[in-house]
This record gives sequence, structure tokens and C-alpha cells, in this order.
Amino acid sequence: MRGAAVRNLIIWAIILGVGGYIGTKLYLHQRVGDGVDMAVLMMSPWAQIEYDGISSTMTGELTIDGVSIYVTGFKDEIYIKQFGIDTPSFLSLLELGDINAGIGGVPEIPEYFGFIIKGLTVPADADYAKKLHRLALTELGIKDANEPGVKCTGKYGFSPEAVKGLGYDEQVMSMRMIFRQQEQSYAVEMQADMKDAWEMDAVLTLAGDMRTELMKGSAYRPRLSNLHVEFTDNSLMDRVNKYCDRLGLTAEEIHDAQLEKLAWIGKNNGIVFDEYMIEPYEQFIAGKDTLVITARPNEPISMTHIDLYKPEDVPALLNLEASAH
Repeated sequence: MRGAAVRNLIIWAIILGVGGYIGTKLYLHQRVGDGVDMAVLMMSPWAQIEYDGISSTMTGELTIDGVSIYVTGFKDEIYIKQFGIDTPSFLSLLELGDINAGIGGVPEIPEYFGFIIKGLTVPADADYAKKLHRLALTELGIKDANEPGVKCTGKYGFSPEAVKGLGYDEQVMSMRMIFRQQEQSYAVEMQADMKDAWEMDAVLTLAGDMRTELMKGSAYRPRLSNLHVEFTDNSLMDRVNKYCDRLGLTAEEIHDAQLEKLAWIGKNNGIVFDEYMIEPYEQFIAGKDTLVITARPNEPISMTHIDLYKPEDVPALLNLEASAH
């Protein structure tokens, strides 16, 4: 009898626990859904937004699923399979829900929190993509956008025409960005990928306490302690080489165009890359699968102060280097 009683007690505890979890989950989804519906209504003059539903997990993810966006004035869809946040646990989601409801006063930032985008899909020839690319070129004052080497390497970003030339009917991107508190610093971790093109794993370590720093608002000046980026090619380089070849470039011209693209990236970030960056990059575009970039300044440096230095001095300042494998 005692064994049966204990067994029944365990069964009822499980039933009550599951029932409580389901009820709490429904409450959370309702509160989030009300907020999302209000946001959709407020956005209606600028975009028509629809979504399939809201999901959450025991591990702390909360996502809006099946989001379709039509920006006013454009006919092509922006589709996002899942868009949401990542927290330490389901309990953390409830605490965020209570904060949004005005309970508990000042929010306590979790040991980590993040943002999730899965399956952001853009048609290669989307009308809004064409306009955004034209606006970007105009803002930069670009005059050589139609040069073959510029076009096929994506020096200023790949145009919709180039995306088609690379063999893509659509671009599908996913990203997860996490802010994680450490002992005397905090890390921004990002995993991103473009389907059938590339994937990237990056960790940016910043000095200070995350809660204190982020509450400074516009006065916040991030100080870089460490940077580690791994960029892996999943077919993009081969597609670029073939596209450049179809546009009539020789292997040497493709190589030079790729180096010009790297130099442009550096220029826009106030850096003149040295051999510790250029040589590994050459190995990468020659066939290595992964490019690893690191920055390890001797002391945390304010990222807003980098432009005070001569561009050719910045690689040494950051202790910037790369490797390819």
C-alpha cells in the first residue's frame, strides 16, 4: 500500500507540475501576444505584419514564429521563421514578463540574454533589396559599382544582380547573439550563417559590468578587451570565382579585386591592414576553408577612440592578426 501511495503521489506531482507549466506558458504567451499585436498595429502605417504564433522552451527561448512582413511601397515579402529572445531559463522568461507588466521594479539583467533570428529569407531580386543597395551606393558616393571585380566580389556588398549571378534565388540568414556576464567583463557572442554561403562564430569581450555599462545609454563607450572571429566558407568563394570568371576576369585580377575589397573594409573601419592580416586572407581566398581573426590589445581600449590613431597604427594597437586553415 505504501508503495502504491508513493507512486500515486509522484504521478499527481508530475500531473500538477505539467499542468502548472502549461498554464504558466499560456499566460506568458498571452501577455507576449498582446504586446506583439499592439506593436503590429502601431507599425501598420509603415508595414503589414502577420505571424503564425508564439513559442517558448524550458531552456528560456521565446520566439514569434512565421513572421511575414510587407513594407509599405514594396511588393516583395520579408519572411522570418523565428524571431525572439534567449534567456537562462523559462523562469527568466516569466521574470521578464513580470517586468513588462510593471511588477518587481528595476529589471535584473540575467547572467546572459540574447536575441534570435532564424530563417530570415529575402528573395534575391526583392524590390526593397534593390532600393537599399542603390541608396547605400549613393550614400557612399560610389562610382565604380559596375566594375566586374567590384561587382563579383561584393566590395560594397552584393547587389541583387550579383546575388543572382552567384547562383542564389534567395538569401536565408540566421543569427543568435548572446550577452554573457563574466567576472570583470562581459562577452558578446554571435553565431550567424548564410545558407549555402558562409557561417561565422564570433566572441567580442568588453571590459566592465554588463548591467552598469548598458544602463549608461548613449553615454556608453564600449572598451574592447578581446576579439575572436572564425569565418568559414561554405561555397561562397567558389561561387565568387566562377562569377568573376564569367565576367571575364583572370585569376590574378580576381585575387587583386579581393584584396581591394579587404582594403575597403579596413578603410571604413579606420584600419590599414598589415601582412599579419593580408597574408592569411590571401590563403583564405586561395582555398582555405576558415579565416580566424583575433584582436588582443594590451589594455582594454575604447572603440570610439580608435579613429584617433593613424590607420596604419591600429593593427599594432589592437594586436590584430589572422590565420587561415
